[in-house]
Amino acid sequence: MAKKAAKKVVKKATKKVAAKKSTFVKHVTHLKAGDAAPNFSGKDQNGNLISLNDFSGKTLVLYFYPKDDTSGCTAQSCSLRDEYQYMTKKDYAIVGVSKDDEKSHQKFIKKFSLPFPLIADVDGVMLKAFDVWGKKMFMGRIFDGILRTTFIIKDKKIIRVITDVDTEGHAKQVMEG
Repeated sequence: MAKKAAKKVVKKATKKVAAKKSTFVKHVTHLKAGDAAPNFSGKDQNGNLISLNDFSGKTLVLYFYPKDDTSGCTAQSCSLRDEYQYMTKKDYAIVGVSKDDEKSHQKFIKKFSLPFPLIADVDGVMLKAFDVWGKKMFMGRIFDGILRTTFIIKDKKIIRVITDVDTEGHAKQVMEG
């Protein structure tokens, strides 16, 4: 009888307890269509200052991406590159932003022939102003980082925010809205 009781205790001890499922909520920018765009200025890959004031009369596609030369970021940037001539004829201007430095941006631009500037926001000033730094999940891991987000800005007003970015078809996604 003691053996049976011991077996029962062992079985109970090894029984797996179901883990509580936590619901992760990804951070999303608080900015929305109709809001004034945060005034920004930052240095591009060549050290040139770019600011919101540079785009009067244009529709600015300001896209924030996590890292140069990674698969999703490359697909997104190349989608915009491939439609660049068409977009500029429609008065779009394109600017990318990440925390990568100027040297990294230069390599990325050269490797993929990107025809538009990339701002090196190494201190995260623009990321904070546009509220695109926060909790995210990648491959099951939760961490703080850049949330892939695109702002369409005209006359210093946000006319659209894209938070569910289609990296491969991003140019089409931008122009369809």
